[in-house]
Amino acid sequence: MNRTTFLAYARRAPFGGRLTQSQIDGMNAILDEWDLRQSTGKVIDNRYLAYMLATVFHETGGTMQPVTENLNYSAERLTQVWPSRFPTIASAKPFARNPRKLANKVYGGRMGNTGPDDGWLYRGRGLPQITGKENYEKFGIADTPEKAAEMPTAIRILFDGMIEALFTGRKLADYFNQVDNDPVGARKTVNGTDKARLIAGYFGNFLDAIEASRIPAELPDVKLEAAKADDVPAGQSKSLWAVLLSVFGAGGAGVAKDVLDGGSSVVGAVNDPWSLVAFLALLGGGVLAWLIVTGRITINRAPAR
Repeated sequence: MNRTTFLAYARRAPFGGRLTQSQIDGMNAILDEWDLRQSTGKVIDNRYLAYMLATVFHETGGTMQPVTENLNYSAERLTQVWPSRFPTIASAKPFARNPRKLANKVYGGRMGNTGPDDGWLYRGRGLPQITGKENYEKFGIADTPEKAAEMPTAIRILFDGMIEALFTGRKLADYFNQVDNDPVGARKTVNGTDKARLIAGYFGNFLDAIEASRIPAELPDVKLEAAKADDVPAGQSKSLWAVLLSVFGAGGAGVAKDVLDGGSSVVGAVNDPWSLVAFLALLGGGVLAWLIVTGRITINRAPAR
């Protein structure tokens, strides 16, 4: 697979023209697992990969990273998500904005959840989210449920659940084989028919990207920039560093001298308002530089076309 081509095509659809580094990392982790399983002859059909990517895109809200269900809903929203359990806003109010209580209400006594806090303990986690103690037991993590939200385990659950039929008893081979090509029906490998046609659309996008990536050479319509993340770490942004150096670099030593000349401490600098302002600006620049170096700030570049 030519991953540059794959990412460039996926950027267009379903990602709508922008890609973050975490989205790229998530897709690469899935592609790495696919390559590993291909090498052992365990998977053979690219449609499996396309549908798994489509499922992850939907289940994670496009982040392509494992998520943990927070269940932090308003009373009104609860009546929409679980209308049979919360037919009125009044019945939902005791559980609104109370994730733990809500989880134990809606998941308690189901899917192997027998303990008083099992609903919360075994709430949804992962790429396609698994819920309930029985499902956590299937993947050997009932004692450490938080692992479902860690990428290596989440990917194992994704592949085994959809290819080996561990989620619902249905597997991808039931819908993608020499006779069938049913991306709408394939939703039953995870969750009945919920959003089946929407996910089938994403499947088409990812399958196009996979098919294009099978050509080793770069395609004429693929630019290298299109496979790069838009959220460049600020520490790697030449334009930002140029601005910081122009503001704080040349004048930095002079600012420090002015502050020290005003007294032996910052308090002394108050006697010279301009030195104090300069000192605060320099201090702010230091904080900003720390945020950049530690990766807490990113710089978004213009969308690749």
